[in-house]
Amino acid sequence: MKFVIQRVTHASVTVDSKTVGKIEKGFMVLIGVSSEDTKETADKMIKKMLGLRIFEDENGKTNLSLDDVNGELLLISQFTLYADCKKGNRPSFTNAGAPDMANEMYEYIISECEKSGKKVEKGIFGADMKVELLNDGPFTIVLDSRDL
Repeated sequence: MKFVIQRVTHASVTVDSKTVGKIEKGFMVLIGVSSEDTKETADKMIKKMLGLRIFEDENGKTNLSLDDVNGELLLISQFTLYADCKKGNRPSFTNAGAPDMANEMYEYIISECEKSGKKVEKGIFGADMKVELLNDGPFTIVLDSRDL
């Protein structure tokens, strides 16, 4: 599982010119699911993401978490995080989870994040989405379950 976490001042996602998710200060998270991922994997990733202290405190140090700043989450599925570009110029996506399984994991992640009490917005799995954000910093963290 891979999470690309961007600290944002605001972010939104639209499908067919309709806004389906919108947040203010918080994390815009691109979520990639592999065929090997489990709910236990997701739980570890969620715990790490929610605990990240990457917002600035009064001294300008990255020392505050989502909880500390009343941050929001925009969660977007993105199978292309599992692109394999080793051969040729056309990426292969065979390492990405099958759509039904990946959607189930994506919905699980959303559900677990909602249990944290934070505002959680989302994209639409499998849709052609347009994402807009203002990356604050810029500050981007890549979490890979293989590293946890």
